[in-house]
Amino acid sequence: MSTSILVGLDGSEASNRAADAALDAARRHGLRLVLACVVPWSPYSFTTAEENERRSIEKEREAAAARERVLEPVVARLSEAGDVPVEGVVRHGHPAETLVAVAQEQDSAWITVGRVGQSRVRTLLFGSTPSSLIQLSPVPVLVVP
Repeated sequence: MSTSILVGLDGSEASNRAADAALDAARRHGLRLVLACVVPWSPYSFTTAEENERRSIEKEREAAAARERVLEPVVARLSEAGDVPVEGVVRHGHPAETLVAVAQEQDSAWITVGRVGQSRVRTLLFGSTPSSLIQLSPVPVLVVP
């Protein structure tokens, strides 16, 4: 498997700039691109079988929406040049932890993300994905403004 650059996408302009920067780097280094959209989802909840079934349906709906609205347009745009292999994945979970797991699965040389994407209130309460990635990732993290 060839080494890749993993790009975290969230639909923001910053994540689009991160994807463009990663495409340029992939060209220069002969790497493939893996674009990942992580839908935040907490597995930690005590639920009934009926609630689990409802959650499963909701989870599938959210993944389909993320794939259609966030991932596929960027995969299509970056694939147009045809000189860099581009693939996309959608996962559920904690954004930073899930991106680290995908980076390990995809033999990523580094992870690229946009600096801004979430609301300021959420960032103040929970911290930013780039900050969490910098602390968790065993591979370098490139944060694009």
